[in-house]
Order: sequence, then structure tokens, then C-alpha cells
Amino acid sequence: MSIGAELRSRGISIRDQFLASSQTRALLQCVQARQARGDFAPARVGSGASAQRREDIRGDFTCWLREPLFAAERSLLDQLEELRLELNLEATLGLFELELHYARYPPGAAYARHVDQPQGTTQRQVSLVLYLNADWQPADGGVLRLHETDDQSLDIEPVGGRLVCFLTPGRVHEVLTARRERLSISGWFRGRE
Repeated sequence: MSIGAELRSRGISIRDQFLASSQTRALLQCVQARQARGDFAPARVGSGASAQRREDIRGDFTCWLREPLFAAERSLLDQLEELRLELNLEATLGLFELELHYARYPPGAAYARHVDQPQGTTQRQVSLVLYLNADWQPADGGVLRLHETDDQSLDIEPVGGRLVCFLTPGRVHEVLTARRERLSISGWFRGRE
């Protein structure tokens, strides 16, 4: 079943080996280069002037994918553009652009329950997470927990090369505590308001 069909029927799609291991390694080199340049910043909660660092809510560090891009990043954006077009064709989602960043969780970091749709906005339509973690083991923690109902959830391990897509509106989720560094590329396909 295609990603678009899964989003239509279940609201979520999980694709292992969305990226080849060589692509994952190339993106990890991009992470290292960006870290060395000081491109990562502590993630904040809230928006605008009220945004603040709250490690009790969110302990990751982010780096937005903006020009100039490395070749591996440009290749990934091309691949995700193909996915955007596929989703528009198969699921008629009206997706126009992509907002994307690296997320680095040091050991002990987590992200409490939240939704990806900022209050008062409707642009983010499909959330996506692409994992860059080599040799991830269950004991490493850091799972993405998608809440289906108050007492039902789905846990997804952050295995390298895995792509997780889910419909953004109303989807409560969290990242459980990572016990080793956890790396991903996260973002949203956006529609127009």
C-alpha cells in the first residue's frame, strides 16, 4: 500500500529503508558538519517573543534546513518533493511546501506530549520524521509514541532509514527519553491557510 493510501485509511504510514544506508551515512556527515559550524540551537517551546527553552518539556537541539545545502540534503529534498507530489495525487491533500529541520536528542532528552499544529494555524497537514540512527536497539529508548486514544498508543523505534508520516491535525504524540544520542530529520508538508 502506498504512503498516500495509508494516510487516507489509517492516518499514519511507516516505511523502513526509505533511505538507503549510504544516504543515511551521507546525512549523518551533514549533521557532523553543521554541528561543527554551530548550526544547532536548543529547541524552544512557544512562538515569537514568548518562546523559551524548557528542557522539562523538550530537550532536543534543532537545525533548520536552509540554503546553502549539502548535496545529500538537496538529494533528500528532491526525494521528499516526489513524495509531496505523490501525496497530492493519491490523497488530495493540497500540500504546497515543506518545512524541515534536524533534531538531535542527547542522552536523557525527551519531548513531552504535544501536537504539531500551532494554535490558530492549519498549514501543517502531514508530519514526517526520518531517522538517522545506526544500529538502534530497543534499550536505547527514544521511541516516538503516537497516541491513538487516551489509553491506546503506538510506539515506533527510531531506526535508521525509517520514515514515519502522519496526518498532523489533532495527532497527539511524544518522544520518550533517549538513552543515547538520537538523530532525525523532522518536519511538515504544509498546505495554504
